Amino acid sequence: MENKKQFIKGFAVGILVTVLLAGGIFAGSNALTKASDEKKAESGELNLTSSQVEDKITEIETLVQNYYLNDIDTDQVENYLYKGMIVGLDDPYAAYYTKEEYQSLMDSTNGSYYGIGVEMSQNMTTGIITITRVFEGSPAEEAGLLPGDVIYRVDDDEVTGEDLTKVVSKVKGAEGTTIPISVAREGESDYLTFDVERRMIEISTVAHKLLDGNIGYISVTSFDDVTVNQFLAALDDLENQGETALIIDLRNNGGGLVSSACSMLDRLLPEGLIVYTEDKYGNREELKSDAENYFDKPLAVLVNGNSASASEIFAGAIKDYGIGTLVGTQTFGKGIVQKIYPLSDGTAVKLTVSKYYTPNGNNIHGIGIAPDVEVELDPAVANEVVIPEEKDNQLQKAMEILTEK
Repeated sequence: MENKKQFIKGFAVGILVTVLLAGGIFAGSNALTKASDEKKAESGELNLTSSQVEDKITEIETLVQNYYLNDIDTDQVENYLYKGMIVGLDDPYAAYYTKEEYQSLMDSTNGSYYGIGVEMSQNMTTGIITITRVFEGSPAEEAGLLPGDVIYRVDDDEVTGEDLTKVVSKVKGAEGTTIPISVAREGESDYLTFDVERRMIEISTVAHKLLDGNIGYISVTSFDDVTVNQFLAALDDLENQGETALIIDLRNNGGGLVSSACSMLDRLLPEGLIVYTEDKYGNREELKSDAENYFDKPLAVLVNGNSASASEIFAGAIKDYGIGTLVGTQTFGKGIVQKIYPLSDGTAVKLTVSKYYTPNGNNIHGIGIAPDVEVELDPAVANEVVIPEEKDNQLQKAMEILTEK
């Protein structure tokens, strides 16, 4: 019996010691977590896994679960949790993409999609989204949409201030379906609404022709995966036709893939630096052209306020090397680089990761690139889907400059 009492006593003491040890470990862990959280707070480091944040999310979740009147779309709430984290960066170019939004983004650079046939740009200060180009023969042209129309609603949802990529995703959809687009148009007192059919849109990002005086003309509407080969083929064709000078039209080109712009510049520039970027740590990455090919004929590049990002890398390199004349109006002024990071569940995050600099070391963010010859487009043709060559005063000025060389 005595042995049994001693065993029970020993067992109880063992439990007590284990509990005390466990409590000490738990308290020590909490203390370490608290110290880590405090250290991150002092350094200004982002810490969304702190006990304070987790406790607050749990508190809000409990209130919503217990008291919110309507049905809860749990996927939407979760998505907006992630979206809110990125919105909190106060960066108009950063975004969180759901699986569907990310897939739509990938589709937009592969050469074809189901949509209405427009290109859009966004003023990052006001959030206003404007149609900059309507494809000839597209559903948008058939419905009556015009360049310069300001998009107010898409499918009854107001889109001003929404991420442009998400608006583009909303416009796209199943082939043969229609979507209502409401726009504000200069000269109209009320919004105009158009029901536009979605159809397969084959993206031709490059168009070319030979103008009077054997002046080659290449229009580049965006820098996509397909653009490089289209551009090189157009350049070869014009040279085979006997071009003596070249105009590259980047008006209303909102950018795209920096790699595509640099591949095209490699064909035009002499050997040297095309563009370089610097990240938050001062790490520098350079993209260069080789000595294999370069363009040695008179060159002009058309730009305007909607020429942005990769277009400005292109125009900035041409200007810094002095191999061409920029004609038109001040460019947009986007001198920062975004990178998309796919996440493990098929979603993705876009973050601003670096600044880019022209070969001469100029960062044009918020400034833009001034043309060598400033020419405002004639307002009478500004909203034309296709501007006749003889009425395009910016193009005519570029032709005049090249003819004099």
